[in-house]
Amino acid sequence: MAIRIRSQFHRGAVKRSMGELASVIATLGWKLSQEAIRRMRAAQYDIDIGQQYFDFVCEYLAFLLHSADRIAYRALEAEDRVAFTSALALKLAEVVEENSDMLMAETEPGSCRRHFIDLANLRGAEYADFNYDAKEGPDFGFRRFFGSRLLEIVPEKDHAWVIDQVMEIEVPEAIRMLEGTLLGLLAPLRRVQAEPDPLDVGQRRPEVGELGEVAGARLQGGKGPVLCKDTPNFIAN
Repeated sequence: MAIRIRSQFHRGAVKRSMGELASVIATLGWKLSQEAIRRMRAAQYDIDIGQQYFDFVCEYLAFLLHSADRIAYRALEAEDRVAFTSALALKLAEVVEENSDMLMAETEPGSCRRHFIDLANLRGAEYADFNYDAKEGPDFGFRRFFGSRLLEIVPEKDHAWVIDQVMEIEVPEAIRMLEGTLLGLLAPLRRVQAEPDPLDVGQRRPEVGELGEVAGARLQGGKGPVLCKDTPNFIAN
C-alpha cells in the first residue's frame, strides 16, 4: 500500500514551527510502522496484537526518531534541531498513547506515553554508537542493532531471518520515506541557513560532542568524527 504524506507546505505559507514539522513526521512514522507490520506478516512473521505489537511499534518509532534526529542535524542549526527532535519524541509518544487501545488491551492512562519516552532515551544512548551517512543512511551497526531489538520481540521461529528482513527491506523503505519527507519539509529552512550574514562572526554550528541545554532537552556528548552523536534526553511530563 502506497503511503501518502506531505513533504512540503504551500508556497508563501508562514514559517512552520518545529512542532508542526514534528507532527507530520510523527504521522508518517505511525503509518510506516503499520505498513512494516503488514509487510512482515505477509512474509509469515508472527506479530500478534498485544504486548508484541506494542513493543514492535515502539521500537520502530524509536528507530525513526533517532534517524530523523540525524537528518535534522545535517539540515538545522543546533537549537532548531534539538527543538525538532524533542517535539518529535513527544508527538510520537502522543501517537502511541492515542493508539494504546489497539496496541494493548488495558493500560493505565499515560503509561504508554511514558514507556515510549523512556525507550527513546534508552535507545538514544545506544544508537549514539553508530553513524548515519548522508548518502547511505544508517550504517551497518545502526541497522543491525535495530534488527536485534525486533529479534527480541518476534517468536523464536522467526529469529533466523528477522534481522535480514529488517536490514535489507524494512530499514531501506523506512529511510527512503523519512529522508524524502523530512528533507522536503526542511528545505526552506536549509535555504535560509545556507546564506548566513557574513558579518555575523558569532554564527557557527556546535562541534560534535559539545554539551548544552536547549528547549528543555539535555544534549549528551558522544563519539564519532563526522556525524552528530549528542542526542536529546527527553523529559516525560
